[in-house]
Order: sequence, then C-alpha cells, then structure tokens
Amino acid sequence: MGRFSREEIERAFQHYWQTGAVNEDWEGFANNFTEDVLYVEHVLGTMNGREQVRNWILPIMEEYCELYTAYEWHSIDDEGGRAIVYMQNRRDHPSGTGTIDFPGITILGYAGDGLWNLEEDYWAVPAGNASVKAYAAACQQYDPDHKQKRTRLHWGSGPAWTRGVSSWFERPGAAGR
Repeated sequence: MGRFSREEIERAFQHYWQTGAVNEDWEGFANNFTEDVLYVEHVLGTMNGREQVRNWILPIMEEYCELYTAYEWHSIDDEGGRAIVYMQNRRDHPSGTGTIDFPGITILGYAGDGLWNLEEDYWAVPAGNASVKAYAAACQQYDPDHKQKRTRLHWGSGPAWTRGVSSWFERPGAAGR
C-alpha cells in the first residue's frame, strides 16, 4: 500500500471535484492545493503555487463562463498517490438540444491532508478549437446571448456527487442565493 489510503485519496478527489467542477467555486478550488503546488495546464501554461493558480483560474473561468465539466470516470492510484479523471469540457447547445464537447484528462498528485501538490491538465486541442467554432456558429444561428445564460443541463450519468445544478446562477454561493 502507498503512503495514503485509497479512501483518503478518494475523499480528497470528491471534494476537489465538487468544489471546482460542480460548484464552480474557483476561489475555494484553489484551496484544494498545497501552497507550493505545480499546476501544469499543457496548453495554457504552468502555475507555481496556490496563489498563482487562484489568480489564473478566476479570470479564465469567467472568460469561458459557458463551459462546464461533465465527469466520465476517475481512477485512484493509491500506490502512486494519484487520481486520474477523464471528463468532457461541455457547452450546452444554444438550440436547446444536446451539447458541444471536447475531452480532457487531469492527473492529480496527492500530498495528504486533503491537498494536491500536482495537477496536470491535458485536453484535445483540435477538438477544443473545433468546439469553440461550433459553439460560436450555433450561438449566431440560435441564440446570440446563450453564453451569458451559463446553462449546465447535461451533467452526464456519473455518481450524484459529480453533477450540479442546471445553471451557474443556481449553484451554491451564487449571488442572490
């Protein structure tokens, strides 16, 4: 057995997922990391330290406010102290039917005490770029204001803890809630 139990890593992963992907509490999301975390976003850059992650993630998630993360599966490697998650980066289709997705994988290194000291994000760049174009075209055709509605209608069929509310405005901590 590794340094940390599978159960401890699993609890930390579920908390990480719920804070970020489900509740979109990006301020709190940064608190899932050690102060000296290495966060490697293989397309957008490398962050060193919790505060650099926080300062990066808040504006990027506001810029892509229509985007949310639908869980597919995850695996815990207790020997190596890692969690690996496969997800869909998702936009609801402005027509009201279906989604526009591109896949991604995140590898997390567990440091103990519920904190992660490493995150590596990989996503399908050609599919991501195609999804941006497809979404823009769909907005133009069906609903030019769709992005600001921040709908989250298709969380997928993962466990209950992987699914959130139907709109960013309904999430815990949203203004007016």
